[in-house]
Formats: sequence, structure tokens, C-alpha cells
Amino acid sequence: MQEIYSALLLHSAGKPITEENIKKVLEGVGATVDEGKIKALVTSLEGQNIDELLKQAVVTPAPPEKKEEKKAEEEEKKAEEAATVGLSSLFG
Repeated sequence: MQEIYSALLLHSAGKPITEENIKKVLEGVGATVDEGKIKALVTSLEGQNIDELLKQAVVTPAPPEKKEEKKAEEEEKKAEEAATVGLSSLFG
């Protein structure tokens, strides 16, 4: 994955995506260099329009926060109801 990030960084900087450049980026941040992965990535990107590939990328949206908020509110309401029932039993 870090090889892909390096390629995207090079692309955004307008630098050629080569094995040597990806290796420099990875070494520059102290990451492990896997020559095989780098070679495979560069080979797979040859002749590709990276801007078009990025446009076609499938982005999975994060689950709506409303569902999470609603669930939290329901749990809070249940806890309040349980506390109310507990208190009412004390007073008969």
C-alpha cells in the first residue's frame, strides 16, 4: 500500500513514477522497500492515465453518522428508563 501512496505523491508533485523515484520516497520516510512490489506497481501503471484511474476509483462512503447517533440516543434513553424504574421501586 505504501508503494501506491508513493506513486500518488509523485503524481501529484508532477514527478515521473519510476522504480527509482518510488524507492527514494519510501527510503526518505524510513519505510521498508520491497523491490518486487515497486516493480509490479510501475509495470501496472505504464501507459495508464492516473487522473482517469482516480476518477474511476470506487469510494465507499462512511456509514451515516445519523444511525450511530440514533443508536446512542436509544441506548441512553433505555438507561434513563431503567434508572427511573429503579428509583420508582424505592418509593413504592
